Amino acid sequence: MTKKTVTKKTVTTNRIADARRLIVKIGSSLLVDEASGHIRRAWMDSLCDDVARCRARGQEIILVSSGAVAVGRRHLGLTPPLRLEEKQAAAATGQIRLAHAYQEALARHGITVAQVLLTLADSEDRRRFLNARNTLDTLLRLGAVPVINENDTVATTEIRFGDNDRLAARVAQMSGADALVLFSDIDGLYTADPRKNADARLLPEVREITPEIEAMAGDPGSAFGSGGMVTKLAAAKISLSAGCRMAICKGEPLHPLTALENGATVTWFLPSAGPMTARKQWIAGSMSAMGSLHLDDGAVRALASGKSLLPAGIRAIDGEFDRGDCVQMVNGDGRVIGRGLSAYSAADARLIMGRKSTDIESVLGFRGRDEIIHRDDLVMEG
Repeated sequence: MTKKTVTKKTVTTNRIADARRLIVKIGSSLLVDEASGHIRRAWMDSLCDDVARCRARGQEIILVSSGAVAVGRRHLGLTPPLRLEEKQAAAATGQIRLAHAYQEALARHGITVAQVLLTLADSEDRRRFLNARNTLDTLLRLGAVPVINENDTVATTEIRFGDNDRLAARVAQMSGADALVLFSDIDGLYTADPRKNADARLLPEVREITPEIEAMAGDPGSAFGSGGMVTKLAAAKISLSAGCRMAICKGEPLHPLTALENGATVTWFLPSAGPMTARKQWIAGSMSAMGSLHLDDGAVRALASGKSLLPAGIRAIDGEFDRGDCVQMVNGDGRVIGRGLSAYSAADARLIMGRKSTDIESVLGFRGRDEIIHRDDLVMEG
């Protein structure tokens, strides 16, 4: 079978090495041996070697890892297909083993691992979204590598992602990642199933998910995986809307990130805007303002120069809103000059408005953010 492709090594290398924040998704079929149900330790060690190398050059890495159910079901003597409650039981025992394996593999490089379990609701509810994002930001700032999986133990069918491809894309969206790599048992998106069609042609780049692109998706092809090209394209839609480039490539070789950087076959999904631009477009056009912050002239000048909004610059507050809600910012002439996500509820914001950031803890009784609206969470109007 002849595979037709025109991948470019130098471009692929830049797209990995230039990512400030990189999400790597690992599927069950790569991580877990189908015959024994054991974790492939040699492969995991090689991946973690790659992670350490990326971190050494200043990149932040988040791993989204499947495998808990596949590992746990073997120890509980469960045979597929599993009912929901059996999957949850398998996840409960498998997640411990999975996290411990990552801990051992990254400890060889002196890297701390943090386990984070998420459900679909964590990405759709704004406050839970912000809490999860802040936790990830803090872990990365402190030098840890978050290892994320779906919280199968508590998630019901209705609130599950159902696959870690879409979970990884939501994490990329949540964390403002530059690049997402989906390691798979196939090396990219083909015009047809390359296992069945000798004329299948690899698409090295995709810039828009059209109906024609969606028609190329096949069915899941592994015993353990719940994904497949359909879910990978769904992940690509999320990634592109978040301004995050996404790769689908084969993960089976040892040191798979190194292989990708060295020119392995891959399909890249490329957004038209970067992560921050896409996020600000979302704030500007996709959210309704729940309240208004009336600013003094100093705050207006600070915002115009690219700074965050501090409580000292607020003169009055209209409306009732919660932490994470969108609010509009109003200048002394009553003109709306921008919008952003408030780090405080209206009640708390009223208590600290006009005060210095150093006063926040003594006024509210807890240490929150120094800014009412961080510059990454606001958009100025033209």
